[in-house]
Amino acid sequence: MTTTMTSEEHKSRSDRSYKLLLLFAMISMIMMFAGLTSAFVVSKSRADWLKDFQLPTAFYFSTAVIIGCSVTFHLAKKAIQKNHQKATTSFLWATLALGILFVILQFKGFGQIVANGYYFTGAESSITTTFLYIVTVVHLAHLAGGLIALLIIIYNQLKHKYNSSKMLGIELGVMYWHFLDLLWVYLFLFLFFFK
Repeated sequence: MTTTMTSEEHKSRSDRSYKLLLLFAMISMIMMFAGLTSAFVVSKSRADWLKDFQLPTAFYFSTAVIIGCSVTFHLAKKAIQKNHQKATTSFLWATLALGILFVILQFKGFGQIVANGYYFTGAESSITTTFLYIVTVVHLAHLAGGLIALLIIIYNQLKHKYNSSKMLGIELGVMYWHFLDLLWVYLFLFLFFFK
């Protein structure tokens, strides 16, 4: 005896599949960053490791900003669950603005590092700043993917494709953004305590 799947069951199964795919992608990113931070720890024993290096102040501000991104994205999800379209759109735009501010602050942090006489590449670079640069740029690359996804979500929201019963895009975006947030907080704390 065969049973046919209702459209609601099919949607539920499809949604779970997309969430699982995203989860697998996030696990692979965790493994990559675990490898990078492990290499960072091993490299600390090198004689040329900078012992007095301080993180730029812009990184402190960018950490607060990315936490703000998670808050606004979460509020967008809560708003769409209540079919508050205008609030959802506003929170999504706020998330985008904060995400762009995060990127700007990261580059400002790079500028502060160079202004302090530390370079990322070349003869005047050190292994410490090169590691910092690699870890931060790899995170920014993943964040760029998050910003592109956010632009698509905003576009779909403006086309009224989301509501309380159809919000998979926003749910996936929130999952990924929370992941990026937690990943940066981990990296920031790691770099702060293991510099």
